[in-house]
Amino acid sequence: MILASVSLGAEIVLSVVVVVLLIISGLLALAETALVRTSRIKAKSLADDHRRGSVALVKLVERPERFLNPLLLLVLICQLVSATLIGVLADSWVGPWGILAATIFEVVIIFVFFEAVPKNWAVHHAERAALLSAPIVEWLIRFPPIRAISGVLIGLADLVLGRRGEKNHVALVTESELLAMADVAHDDSVIEQHGREFIHSVIDFGDTIVREVMVPRPDVISFENAITVSTALADALNAGFSRVPIYGESVDDITGIAFIKDLVRLEREGKGEEPVGGHVRDAHFAPETKKLSAMLKEMQESKFHQAIVVDEYGGTAGVVTLEDVLEELVGEIVDEFDVEEAMVEIIDDDTFLVAGRMTIDEVDDLLGADLPKGSWDTISGLLLDVVGGVPDMGEGAEIDGFAVSADRIDGRRIDRVRIHRLTPRSQDGGEE
Repeated sequence: MILASVSLGAEIVLSVVVVVLLIISGLLALAETALVRTSRIKAKSLADDHRRGSVALVKLVERPERFLNPLLLLVLICQLVSATLIGVLADSWVGPWGILAATIFEVVIIFVFFEAVPKNWAVHHAERAALLSAPIVEWLIRFPPIRAISGVLIGLADLVLGRRGEKNHVALVTESELLAMADVAHDDSVIEQHGREFIHSVIDFGDTIVREVMVPRPDVISFENAITVSTALADALNAGFSRVPIYGESVDDITGIAFIKDLVRLEREGKGEEPVGGHVRDAHFAPETKKLSAMLKEMQESKFHQAIVVDEYGGTAGVVTLEDVLEELVGEIVDEFDVEEAMVEIIDDDTFLVAGRMTIDEVDDLLGADLPKGSWDTISGLLLDVVGGVPDMGEGAEIDGFAVSADRIDGRRIDRVRIHRLTPRSQDGGEE
């Protein structure tokens, strides 16, 4: 046989070439896995830290097609050439069994040591592998012969697939993926619980509207513009507010905001008996459907801390402060004037007393439930809708497996709600 007549010197040369090709193939496989697993965000983070190789890494991950196709082509060339040479050597060494021996060698040895091992190492050391391989890959894809051959072959593939002229769309990370990443990072003890909660708050912040965080109209402390400066000052101090809305004919007619520091100055100047309406500052107004992110930006740019929230008919729906907005990000902010009342009181595993202003989402999180959504935002709003009016004390309804009733009424407002799980956890196999 012709193949069997390979000289000893040629066999040594071919063996060396095979080993070199397999090593190159393994390194390219490692580089491919590491670069594919590196996100743009991670690459830019490494660049910000001035890590060696990060500049090339950023260029590569911004356009994955620049490195992925040439790498695949090079790996294929290396493996095809090495497979051919292995067949030649096997036929020379083993004779008729050469093809079988070459096949076994290629399947077992090449796959394990030059595919699986480098790729698994890259998976577990993605950052290190990406930084080491990025400069080399960046040079390879610029090498004229490789660039020309891969360009021609990729062009042919694009013609077959009908993708010529299409723009490459890089997948962006979605909000749900960011939330999942935060949960995984917490489960793996990479971040603490408060870090996970902060990430969730920041992402949810963009979808929250003013109506969900405002002080509702019944809870707003406001004064008629005809009362005296002295009276307004005393009442505001007793209530613990530094700014108070002032209205004309009704609460729907907000004429301005009275600042306590202004009232104190007026009192010292002997103007305590003058109407407070003549000493107010301009009020800022915001629709109740305004996004909190836009509200915060407006407060920062216009330098105000309080806005009157109006409904779709122009009536006063409530008041939102900078503190209300920031609390959505950092959690409850309690000052010396706040009277702390627990939002939730746990009676037992299946019975809860919750504040009527608690949102449906918060109640869902507490109960592990999915209560009905509608035009209401709070648990009291849901109960009002189901009952069809203001319930009496203790009156309520069954809602999705829970007995929901009014526990405390303040005028026409449900101040506190009792929620009882009708199917105890011990009997339903655990709902948590």
